[in-house]
Amino acid sequence: MYLLIIVLNQEKFLDDLLSVLVELGITDAAIIDSQAMGKALAYEVPIFAGLSFQMRGSKSYSKTIIAQVDRKEIGSEIVKLLKDVDVDLQAPGVGRVFILKLEEALGAPVDLDLV
Repeated sequence: MYLLIIVLNQEKFLDDLLSVLVELGITDAAIIDSQAMGKALAYEVPIFAGLSFQMRGSKSYSKTIIAQVDRKEIGSEIVKLLKDVDVDLQAPGVGRVFILKLEEALGAPVDLDLV
């Protein structure tokens, strides 16, 4: 059992990412609005305001998706399927995928019938 964490910095790819997750059978995920630390510092902490010139043109918010998955290889599969629809998670600033070993998960998943 693993914990999948995806930080998507470019929200324009969210629909593509969600389609890939459903295709892989991942329907019990949480989507969280998030913000990169560097962007928060640049725009919201006065002492770091000088960093804002490095952030020009970039949005300060992102999406973080978390889900329990059964296979460690699911991260690589997500990256591959996204690349097939011209979304390159390995390009700088697009997003990142993390797979962590999950020791225990309590509670029942939400039943979601997408068929």
